Amino acid sequence: MDNHYSIYICGVGGQGIIKTSTIIGEAAMNQGLDVVMSEIHGMSQRGGSVSTELKIGGYNSSIIPNEGADMLLSFEPIETIRGLDKVNSETKIVYNTHPIIPSSSDKAYPSVDSITKTLKENFKHVLPIDGTKLAIDAGSILALNMVLLGAVTADDNFPLSKDTVIDAMKNNLKPKFHDMNLKAIESGYKSMSLSKTYVI
Repeated sequence: MDNHYSIYICGVGGQGIIKTSTIIGEAAMNQGLDVVMSEIHGMSQRGGSVSTELKIGGYNSSIIPNEGADMLLSFEPIETIRGLDKVNSETKIVYNTHPIIPSSSDKAYPSVDSITKTLKENFKHVLPIDGTKLAIDAGSILALNMVLLGAVTADDNFPLSKDTVIDAMKNNLKPKFHDMNLKAIESGYKSMSLSKTYVI
């Protein structure tokens, strides 16, 4: 790695996207890396689209250009599709396969299997993960962001170590939740470690 790495994170309000970005940013600084983060885009209330952009290394701007992300980390399938303008042929696409269906929409939600199939037909590094199930198994659906954080640290090209991410998590979340979140990180890491064929 040349100490330059950009991550586009997207999902819906209430999934812990902002906290995830904060933890990644702090972990980067703890490893001695420069980091810049964009303002939040979209509506941050529960159910609205939310995205953040992080660039690790010596960047002057926090905005990731189209096709400029090294990783797309998505908390929800449709939000993955919405974030595709940031990816290129080498981008790692890690996304939670559990949908959040808007109660206000009268449109049918597309099949998650069809979304995954289309992504794999068009991109080389597609990593679906049932992060919601792993979070519930760890103790709470609220641990979804920690599952996904653990998953991305399993990527050999991700610039932050799992231990540094864990330290940043402990510094940002209440101690009574540390055991649950540690379990979530480890389960996400293990899930991606079993899919090492995606790392080329």
